[in-house]
Amino acid sequence: MDFSSFLTSLGTSFVIFIVLMMLFAWLSTRQGNVVVYYPNRIVKGMEPWEGGSRTRNPFAWIKEALSSSEQDVINMSGIDTAVYFVFLSTVLGILVLSGIVLLPVLLPIAATDDGVKKNEHTSNTTSNGTFSDLDKLSMANIEVKSPRLWAFLVATYWVSVVTYFLTFKAYKHVSALRATALMSNEVKPEQFAVLVRDLPNTTSGQTRKQQVDTYFKSIYPETFYRSMVVTNNKEVDKIWGELEGFKKKLARAEAIYALSQGNGQGTRPTNRTGFLGLCGKKVDSIDYYNEKIKELTQKLEAEQKVTLREKQQGSALVFFTSRVTAALAAQSLHAQMVDNWTVTEAPEPRQLIWSNLTIKFYDRIIRQYVVYIVVFLTIVFYMIPIAFISAVTTLKNLRKLLPFLKPIVDIAALKTVLEAYLPQLALIIFLALLPKFLLFLSKTEGIPSGSHVIRAASGKYFYFIVFNVFIGVTIGGTLFASIKTIEEKPNSVFDMLAKSLPGNATFFLTFVALKFFVGYGLELSRIVPLIIYHLKRKYLCKNEAELREAWFPGDINYATRVPSDMLIVTVVLCYSVIAPVIIPFGVLYFALGWLVLRNQALKVYVPAYESYGRMWPHMQIRIISALFLYQVTMLGYFGVMKFYYTPILVPLPILSLVFVFVCRKKFYGAFCHTVLEVASQELKETPHMEQIFKSFIPPSLISEKQEDEHFEDALSQVSRSESSV
Repeated sequence: MDFSSFLTSLGTSFVIFIVLMMLFAWLSTRQGNVVVYYPNRIVKGMEPWEGGSRTRNPFAWIKEALSSSEQDVINMSGIDTAVYFVFLSTVLGILVLSGIVLLPVLLPIAATDDGVKKNEHTSNTTSNGTFSDLDKLSMANIEVKSPRLWAFLVATYWVSVVTYFLTFKAYKHVSALRATALMSNEVKPEQFAVLVRDLPNTTSGQTRKQQVDTYFKSIYPETFYRSMVVTNNKEVDKIWGELEGFKKKLARAEAIYALSQGNGQGTRPTNRTGFLGLCGKKVDSIDYYNEKIKELTQKLEAEQKVTLREKQQGSALVFFTSRVTAALAAQSLHAQMVDNWTVTEAPEPRQLIWSNLTIKFYDRIIRQYVVYIVVFLTIVFYMIPIAFISAVTTLKNLRKLLPFLKPIVDIAALKTVLEAYLPQLALIIFLALLPKFLLFLSKTEGIPSGSHVIRAASGKYFYFIVFNVFIGVTIGGTLFASIKTIEEKPNSVFDMLAKSLPGNATFFLTFVALKFFVGYGLELSRIVPLIIYHLKRKYLCKNEAELREAWFPGDINYATRVPSDMLIVTVVLCYSVIAPVIIPFGVLYFALGWLVLRNQALKVYVPAYESYGRMWPHMQIRIISALFLYQVTMLGYFGVMKFYYTPILVPLPILSLVFVFVCRKKFYGAFCHTVLEVASQELKETPHMEQIFKSFIPPSLISEKQEDEHFEDALSQVSRSESSV
């Protein structure tokens, strides 16, 4: 692909983004679409368009996004979302400050050398010998051992220093955000509870609740409130799920009947009781569902009593009247043996993964190592098909493999777009298959909270895409392109791989362009959710609850979004000095991402949890991981260029490791635990401990009668005259 074709495809992507943005500007002002474009505001009881007709201007969203403050984001979407924007701003700052120096300095130095002409018969070009205009703007145009390499060496240090400075500054800011949120004088149930796992065996004649109550009341006599022993809820969850399903079916049947009465027919809906409603006896739906609800309600109440009395497990939630005591307990060692009485901070009630709370200490360790092995094997074996995709999904190879496509791919307009984006589209689609599998693996480790599972899956996905996309595409493309040379000269493989570093610039330039123009265009326009909502509304939804399910957007999905952003960080950093022209693409990606996602955070996405910025340490260490890879890459590439002063770069990777160590020691503790000076802040109102306790009861164990005796076993009752607040 020549330079003009690249510009043409880039222009096509830009046009697509403009079309999608105009589509959003028109669709978002339609009254029937407000639930798709403003669900976060609707959920919070706000008007979709604030300020009347003035803010219904098609481009008002840009001004609103730019003028919104960090506090606005916190109010609408929470601390975690605000921290995500700190990440975007930090990376954007790194690329802008790097570009200010690298672009005006390195581009003229590279463009005025003539390394491409001298190396035109080698593979040491930015686009495998086919993209000479871009080669002249990269290190591929610098002659071996040239003194001009000094500029690129200094630039390598500049990018590193900028990254250290801005990530350290961001760490301090996020740490302050987290402290401010946790210091809030509003009552947060999780701040008054701890999760206790690995309970030892009970003595004869002692119940689990008696064991837990006695143990914690002896250690914290003044502030212990009560405990909730975790139970095996598998059977009660199953019954509760069936009951909720029939309640939804009943509401739907009643809505259908009411609609038929409005049409003057008044026909009662019917259904068959057999498999999937396709066979069996035909019955009146409303009567049948009412009977099933009555039957399951009785069954649920009976199973709740059995569960609470007979299915108690070796873990519990313990509640205190003071959040300082809860913070102290979560940071203290309670037993001589590490596998007994393991106490940690309790997650939010909505985050708890109840089935994981009862997994024993050593079982969790074994599961963790097994998952790591599975992830390692997945990374290794996924690299094979990804490398194959990067080599096969080119027009030249497709013509050979699929000759019947020749008439289609030879169309001039289509050919330009396919040449630019076919491998990237294939890669993006292939990667979309992975996140659910990684979430499943993370949950299998025995992690107790939903947000922790997402952080763990995000880490796995990051390492996967770095090794498979960045490294895999580079290595795979080189090996496929140079297989004959490697057969003839096996010892040349490492030199060839080093020289191939700038050899995939075209691929990554178009990959980044596709992500920010088309990706963010689809994100802003919400075409797919809009179509799905209207199809469900017209053909499936019969009541308000079903309509809400149809338009409810969910959260930003950090498990895949953050690693995808990290891949762009890695690509742009690693190519920032080798081919500085990639920096503006990185700047556009994060600037456009900040703008579009700011709009989505304020109006669209509804947070599923709040972890008060606990994702940030993982974000920061992966930025530094990308920087470390960049530094090692530059060290190797300068070695291939036979630059005499290459050892000057050796301190950089070491400096990155030291920087990570310093940041971890200085900041990380406050993200693992609640700091006592934060927890000691006075509350605006006295906490209602019974409400805090009940907020942790699983939905399947909540009784409509809610009699205290119903919970006398697993949900213990310590004397309220002694410990009530």
